[in-house]
Amino acid sequence: MPELESHVAPSLREVPCWPLSTQRLVLRPATIADARATWAYRKLPETSRWVTSTWDDYAAYLRSYRDPEHLRERLVVELSGAVVGEVVIRRQDAWSQTESRKAARGVEAELGWSLNPAFSGRGLASEAVSAAIRLCFEELGLHRVQARCFSANIPSWKLMERIGMRREAHLVSGILHRDGQWMDGYSYALLKNEWQTQQGQ
Repeated sequence: MPELESHVAPSLREVPCWPLSTQRLVLRPATIADARATWAYRKLPETSRWVTSTWDDYAAYLRSYRDPEHLRERLVVELSGAVVGEVVIRRQDAWSQTESRKAARGVEAELGWSLNPAFSGRGLASEAVSAAIRLCFEELGLHRVQARCFSANIPSWKLMERIGMRREAHLVSGILHRDGQWMDGYSYALLKNEWQTQQGQ
């Protein structure tokens, strides 16, 4: 059986849409110069509680921020010229069989986001993540996006439902928090054709 054709998508920084503007926000690829502005809120306990990584000091955070892989998948979110958040678009392969492995390369993305809590409650995170999803489907030509969160992170999963993602899994005691506690988690996803239907396309 012949292999299926591979999907060749541009890298995040190659798409011709930068900067990407929404009604209130501007999204653009992160640079090392953004480290200090993002650290201002990433160091806060209320911000770091549910995210994947946390750091004890700015020096450690800056080392992580300088990682080329870290910068390659990270966008900063600006409001009136000030950095107020970040969105991560982590490209990955779809699960596939051997014959379709090439065609499954890089066709999905896992999304993540963080917003300065001083700007919460205004719908900015929803606006930024919605823009990132549009970027994934229209500019990167991806098949599927997904995101995961702790079930106790209510604002996160409510955001995903608000922007049209559907819950695919409830991971019972399936995520180990850094405090040593096994906690429940949720997995959400959205397909390109589902998104297009939502957009009336």
